[in-house]
Amino acid sequence: MYADTSRVAEAREQYFVANKFSDASYRDRWVKFKVGPIPIAFLNTPSRKLAIPLHDLHHVATEYDTTLVGEAEIGAWEIAGGCGRYWAAWYLNATTFAAGLVIAPRRTYRAFIRGRHSRPLYWTGWSDDLVSLTVGELRTRIALPREAPSPTWRDRAAFAGWVGLVAMPGLGALTLAAKMLR
Repeated sequence: MYADTSRVAEAREQYFVANKFSDASYRDRWVKFKVGPIPIAFLNTPSRKLAIPLHDLHHVATEYDTTLVGEAEIGAWEIAGGCGRYWAAWYLNATTFAAGLVIAPRRTYRAFIRGRHSRPLYWTGWSDDLVSLTVGELRTRIALPREAPSPTWRDRAAFAGWVGLVAMPGLGALTLAAKMLR
């Protein structure tokens, strides 16, 4: 999709056009999108405004798309690699990771393992030079493996820990519902 020799600025522009996005979302007060026919909106917090330019570059580098499955993959990848001080990224990625466990568990697992062997831009933050890199240089900078490597026992343990963490709210809700139905 994005050649290693393409400039990040050009690849990001392709990504914007293909997904009907723009960098206006880096500044807009509200985030608006649809899940099927259902419109959804939420406040574009300062934390999200800092994270989303990096998240978009991660989409370019990893080539995970913006479908529900693609967002689950990028969420798993970013969680596994770490979101640093970007609290909105941790929260939003945990949400899409949890969804991925239900709708595409194998792809979510592979993305998580790939992320465990990467270093997302959240660790270094935004710098204007990022868009002047080639996509190949960006992939090198974030130590992105082409495919998910064979998982280590630590990778498996980290995955199990995150599954437990994101499953807790759902289990709590089910427990509460079961008690209410007695």
